[in-house]
Amino acid sequence: MRKRKIYLHMKALEEAKETLALEFGNLRCRTEIIPSSKARGQVTSSPVFVRRPVPGYHSAAMDGIAVKAEKTFGVTEERPRVLTLGKDAVFVDTGDPLPEFANAVIMIEKVQPLDENSVEIRTAAYPWQHVRKVGEDIVTKEMLFPRNHEITSYDVGAMVAAGVLEVEVYKRPRLLIIPTGNELVSPEDADERELQPGEIVEFNSSVLASLAEKFGAHAEIHPIVPDDVDMIRDVLKKGVEQDYDIILVNAGSSSGTEDFTAQLVEELGEVFVHGVTIMPGKPTVLGKIGDKPVIGIPGYPVSAIISFEEFVAPLIYTLRGLTMPPRKTVKAVMGRKIPSKLGLEEFVRVILGKVGEKCVASPLTRGAGIITSLTRADAIIRIPQDTEGINDGEEVNAELLKPEWQIENTLVMIGSHDNTIDLLADELVKTDGRFFLTSSHVGSMGGLMAIKRGHAHLAGAHLLDPESGEYNFPYIERYLKDVPVRVVNLVYREQGLIIQKGNPKNIKGLEDLTRDDVMFVNRQRGSGTRILLDFRLSQLGISGDQIKGYNQEEFTHMGVAVNVLSGSADVGMGIFAAANALGLDFIPVVSERYDLIIPEQFWDDEKIRVVIDIIRSKDFQQRVLELGGYGVSDTGKVLYPKT
Repeated sequence: MRKRKIYLHMKALEEAKETLALEFGNLRCRTEIIPSSKARGQVTSSPVFVRRPVPGYHSAAMDGIAVKAEKTFGVTEERPRVLTLGKDAVFVDTGDPLPEFANAVIMIEKVQPLDENSVEIRTAAYPWQHVRKVGEDIVTKEMLFPRNHEITSYDVGAMVAAGVLEVEVYKRPRLLIIPTGNELVSPEDADERELQPGEIVEFNSSVLASLAEKFGAHAEIHPIVPDDVDMIRDVLKKGVEQDYDIILVNAGSSSGTEDFTAQLVEELGEVFVHGVTIMPGKPTVLGKIGDKPVIGIPGYPVSAIISFEEFVAPLIYTLRGLTMPPRKTVKAVMGRKIPSKLGLEEFVRVILGKVGEKCVASPLTRGAGIITSLTRADAIIRIPQDTEGINDGEEVNAELLKPEWQIENTLVMIGSHDNTIDLLADELVKTDGRFFLTSSHVGSMGGLMAIKRGHAHLAGAHLLDPESGEYNFPYIERYLKDVPVRVVNLVYREQGLIIQKGNPKNIKGLEDLTRDDVMFVNRQRGSGTRILLDFRLSQLGISGDQIKGYNQEEFTHMGVAVNVLSGSADVGMGIFAAANALGLDFIPVVSERYDLIIPEQFWDDEKIRVVIDIIRSKDFQQRVLELGGYGVSDTGKVLYPKT
């Protein structure tokens, strides 16, 4: 049996980046000469000098008459002067060349025509008044741009105007991306057949290639290479010999028995770093073969992206003759506590929103394999490696992934998950493109606590009070007695048992959850679904200890449904819409009310008003009904305070 390798040369992030910069800081791409008209986004490899002045002649900067200024001296309102057209003055429009005798222009508004041969002026001109002199904009032989200048669209115009029709630039860096792994299937093959257990669609390379383009490089994706050390070695050798500037090997950088990247880079060249103290992204390999950077990118999608952005992107900028700019940051407060491991700098994906006067950050799912945590993220927060996490309400620096104006116009919803929230977010963008809705699924009680702390514009809740049988109101009066709120009904929905198609375990109700052959998947503590389940179980005299999988928790109804679909669970508690979306069967348990809780201080906020109008619209309600398992009889009604 092949032994597992340990991480070699483990380094902190900044130390690893410095190591890479010291090795490749002077590396540049080769140069080429291209038409200036095609040079936007390219970087000059040598200074650019003007070939002709702009403008190339003295020209009028105003409509009026061209004159010799000295012949107007002494003119005033009381002592006007008549000028002969063609001799002392010539009519000109803006941009016209001046006659040889002229060195000034008098505005047309200050010229009084007398007849077709003469005009009267009542104001004197001074030399070069209202004139664009030769070279006023660009002077011949002056430096237009220095080397290592990124060419903009405006620069293209300046070059063409200055007679610079060709420009020497650095070639765009070329990357070779080598995906490795026996489990990988190309997107094309996956489209033509059903994936088998253990097979994964190879999409990392598409993400990395897109990132390469974003940062100004071209990328080529090599066909998938199996976990065969000889085959990977052969591809690496050929890649280094060809015209690529950076080689990326995706996966195989960890310490498993089939992770060959570090071994092969060491064999063919040199490894500087094997393992960086960041999470995600720890298995990154930094090295070189010959004079070319070779980087081992981890296989998990989020790890791969963070590794690329921290190490490959700065290399691309270096090869282009540029320095990578830092991300824009904003101050934010954490919406809830985030624990973290000592010894690793953690990159946490968060959603952001301006709630009142503060920007609130709510963490998304943190798994290194969950790429949707980046598609949904508004920002990245870094937890230093010498801390054990960030406390609720603690101020942090958030590195923006989206424009700041979008954060300002985002509604923050925290609380219980429901499939209709995605519809609401979509309808909001469709109705008013200025506004956005982000949601963090922490359960109904988590939503109430977010409202109490001032961390959300609205919360979704379906909290059943066992004593009164009422939803939400008793909890609001208990936990939000100092926070005036309004409660708007969103939907009524069917809660029940999500089971596998065809019900192979012959599950009939909650009583069957205690069977030895039944595996359950639960919702997290504090969720309305969990409270409802526990209430119903208590009525039946069943404790959680009697149920296999009772402590296996998911944060969304779709998460529960996916567990059942995959076979990791036989049954879970959730809504009909989630079961219906994945083609699973469903056993109804109860119809419940799901409400939006909105602090009074935000009730008149324009974003909230747009959301309320959407909820009350027939189009939204029809889309909700099409999901199945929902009722809209009270949708949009204000239920609390009771009138």
